[in-house]
Amino acid sequence: MTQLLSDSSKNRKIGIALVTLTTLMFASLDTSAKWLVLSLPVLQVVWMRFFTHVLFTAAVFAPKMGWDIFRVVNLKLQCIRGLMLALMTALNFLALQYLQLAETGAIQFSVPILIAVLSSWWLKEKLDAASWIAIWVGFAGVLVIIRPGSHAFHPAIFLSVMNAFLYAGFNMLTRRLAASENPVSTQLFSAAVSAVVLAPFAWSQWQTPEGVWTWVFIALTGVCGGLGHLCVATAHRYASAAFLGPFLYQQILYMTLGGWLVFGQIPDHAVALGAVIVVASGMFLLWREMRTKVSSEV
Repeated sequence: MTQLLSDSSKNRKIGIALVTLTTLMFASLDTSAKWLVLSLPVLQVVWMRFFTHVLFTAAVFAPKMGWDIFRVVNLKLQCIRGLMLALMTALNFLALQYLQLAETGAIQFSVPILIAVLSSWWLKEKLDAASWIAIWVGFAGVLVIIRPGSHAFHPAIFLSVMNAFLYAGFNMLTRRLAASENPVSTQLFSAAVSAVVLAPFAWSQWQTPEGVWTWVFIALTGVCGGLGHLCVATAHRYASAAFLGPFLYQQILYMTLGGWLVFGQIPDHAVALGAVIVVASGMFLLWREMRTKVSSEV
């Protein structure tokens, strides 16, 4: 079982540092994936991302943990989490073929809004009027980014929207597993399930990667994915999800920077405005959650 540490200024700073590293890793992962899917089949790139993830995690932790690295408590939920991760990643990488990193990143950060909706429906959590207003404002921000009916609209945006819905459910499932599972085993098991499920699809359309940079980006997808998942799981030992949530939004800055440096892409005014609306709505919901928890503890 994961041991939660005391709530102190030092531990919160460590949590912030780990979340910052998480956002850098995930932004680097998406940047590498976008570079790869422009020349390789999407499912092959997704499979290589998880295969290298498994190799990296096993090489780092197996010498110390041994076979315990594969030990999980809830096999069924772990398998479901792995299948969700495989589908989410495939949708995201496919969207990256057509969309800017800033666009997919902005849609992804509607997840706190979706979690609030799912919690109200699935967990029967009550939301006040201010929270519902923030939810609808957040969805309006998503529409600003999507711009349905305009010349800037691309159908691939729906792939990012589907990914966001899955990611919201994925986060809720991860929270449930975190109480009883080792974070190293959880992220390794999910990656292994994804690699096994996707292997037949990847091999059926295999293209041998060419060039040094292609192999570098392949390695980065696995290393950044493994480190990102491990860091975010570890960060929640040092600070609460409500406290750390706002710091996750810095990822959209790194994704925008990656899109500019690697692909020369700069988000237009609509994407920037929509991203600001989505982030503001999500941060408001996180603030309300933290305030509610503090009030209930008093």
